[in-house]
Formats: sequence, C-alpha cells, structure tokens
Amino acid sequence: MGRNKFAKDEIKEIKKLLRLKNAGNRAKQKLVRHDLRTIYEFNISDFNEPGKAFGEEELQDAIERGAIQILDDATIADMKAKRARDEARDEAAREQQAIEAGEMTDWKAVAKEWEKWEQSQNN
Repeated sequence: MGRNKFAKDEIKEIKKLLRLKNAGNRAKQKLVRHDLRTIYEFNISDFNEPGKAFGEEELQDAIERGAIQILDDATIADMKAKRARDEARDEAAREQQAIEAGEMTDWKAVAKEWEKWEQSQNN
C-alpha cells in the first residue's frame, strides 16, 4: 500500500501523470504507473474500482470521499523524512540479522580492519 496523504503540488503532478497514462499506449501506461508508484508512492489500486480506468475524475472522487488527504508541504516533508528514517532503521536491522546469521559479511568491520592494517603498514 502506498501513501494516501499528499501535498497540493503532488496532486497536480499526479493529475498530470494520470492524463498521460490515459492518453498513452500500454507501454507508456506502464511507465506512468511506475512513476506514480516510485516518485509519489501512489498506487492506483489503493483507490480505484477493479476493472475501471482511473483518471483525474476518479482521483477527485477519492479526494472528496476522504480516501486521499491533501496536507501542507511541511507536514508531507516531515512524513517523508520519518518514512526514510524508518526504512533506514529497518534496513540496518535486516543487515544486522543477516550478519549474525552468517548470511552476509560485515563489510564495515572488514573496512575498519583494513584501515588498521594499512596504518600499521605505513608506520
């Protein structure tokens, strides 16, 4: 599931991408959906009725029924920063678990050992 809270400017860009999607061929539609997911974390499937096209009108309907909220830029920036921190924390935890399980090499520790070795060679 993607986001359901966006800034006003993001909604404008999403509307623009939806216009491009609906006007494009299958390949173009796939590219636009990819941009919606990766740039805006906007998944059409979170808001549409299965089997129906999703465009600007459906986006506006989702906003009006409260499925999509429009917030100020500062709040959206704070949300993105928190999500980035959470993802970094989760990635570090997964990495640590993999190291402890022996599935991955602790490259940070190896780099420190290498630096110590290089320093000992230079002295």
